[in-house]
Amino acid sequence: MAYYLGRDVSVTLNTENNTNGVTTAGVANASGTFAAKSDATGVTVADLVGLDVGIGVTDEDISYMGKKTVLKAEIKKETTVTMTRKKKDSSWDKIFNLARWGVYTDNNLHDGLVEPPADDASGNDIGYGYKIAITLSAAGDVMTLNQCIITGHTVSLSADGTTEETLEWVTQKAPVLS
Repeated sequence: MAYYLGRDVSVTLNTENNTNGVTTAGVANASGTFAAKSDATGVTVADLVGLDVGIGVTDEDISYMGKKTVLKAEIKKETTVTMTRKKKDSSWDKIFNLARWGVYTDNNLHDGLVEPPADDASGNDIGYGYKIAITLSAAGDVMTLNQCIITGHTVSLSADGTTEETLEWVTQKAPVLS
């Protein structure tokens, strides 16, 4: 797990769909685009306080009758990204409730009730989830995560009101480092 301060990284969001992004239209006190279409430059996350990147593996223990050794079989790998920013509007609330799985190829939002499309013959992602590009400010290295979906949203409260909000993303695709 690695934790970065907002000043140490730059995060841009794209959808995996190359024809449509996700806008925050209709959200009170919000305007602009949450995530650009995949062939655009991306939308930078503003007022980022912190970023947490975690890489995990899910194992299954298999024991055989009469054997003392237990087989640990790797089932899947996953990468989680947790973004925390200063709360300035309700756009992340709206995105979590309506667009957490990205955009279909026909420009409709995924509702999570149908199976996501498979990759095409060349292994390219087809319109499911989001693409997150994390750029380290000091080194200029970029870690790209494909087919991320939003799995959690929290808002921190204090006596003075809301201060920060967090979006949690997860993907089972391997990160691409460049």
